[in-house]
Amino acid sequence: MRAVVASGAGGPEVLSVAEVPAPEVGPGEVLVDVAATAVNRADTLQRRGLYPVPPGASEIIGLECSGRVAALGEGVSGWSVGDEVCALLTGGGYAEQVAVPAGQVMPLPAGVSLVEAAGLPEVACTVWSNVFMTAHLRTGERFLVHGGAGGIGTMAIQLAAARGASVYATAGSPEKLELCRSLGAVAAIDYREDDFVEVLQQAGGADVVLDNMGAKYLRRNVDALAEGGRLVVIGMQGGTTGELDISTLLRKRGSVTATALRSRSRGEKTAICCGVVENVWPLVADGAVRPVVHATMPVEDVARAHRLMEDGAHSGKIVLTF
Repeated sequence: MRAVVASGAGGPEVLSVAEVPAPEVGPGEVLVDVAATAVNRADTLQRRGLYPVPPGASEIIGLECSGRVAALGEGVSGWSVGDEVCALLTGGGYAEQVAVPAGQVMPLPAGVSLVEAAGLPEVACTVWSNVFMTAHLRTGERFLVHGGAGGIGTMAIQLAAARGASVYATAGSPEKLELCRSLGAVAAIDYREDDFVEVLQQAGGADVVLDNMGAKYLRRNVDALAEGGRLVVIGMQGGTTGELDISTLLRKRGSVTATALRSRSRGEKTAICCGVVENVWPLVADGAVRPVVHATMPVEDVARAHRLMEDGAHSGKIVLTF
């Protein structure tokens, strides 16, 4: 089969498409003929040698895909060969075939194409597991998401707004700020010009903050919390070591949680995917939540896709097609 391979750790130029052995479907797995996959920030880190592959996972980059069921492993039921699906992966998405634990395979939401669906599993599972399963965002609460125009941000804005939260989002250009508002943010904050802490404090504080910056925003995120607020850190684009003001956190009775999706167990991922199918897919089918795809390109353009991701000028997802 064709797959994206890396000649070594480095820039986008190390990526190319080559022939590699096809995966074998094991017990409890589903073999998927991949129609499309999507680029995630973690993919660029793995390419650079900064995101080790979990034990037993495919060395091929790619954390999500869409496609059709090609074969079923021993003990798998509920799927048939030819079914259109999307899947949350631990790796292997940048390839024509991938073997996936059955619990991480999901049906396509009604009305969504195979290409659009490729960009849904990672963001939907990330937002659902962190904002709702971990931070328990409730109707009427204030929610702050950083990077509101990115893949996770566009999903977080829509899903939180659809479930009755007041959404605040940061972004760095007029076009991205307008996108955040169009997706349901009550306030889009220009992080280059405005102080998100001041905006949130004037509103009463954020009940939940979803942050992909890490150290750079740690102290300010705590300052932006309301009493009983919950900060969930899911990335470290702004560094790995930050100062946490314990006195402020105690005074606010706040909490800080750091989570990662890729390293979770199969059982945890199965529970997350079940939650997404039950709670997120109906909103996608109704049009309350929609895939936001910035660009679609053939897998042979993978280096260009990674450059686009790292340039930061895109909004929503970047999809690669086979």
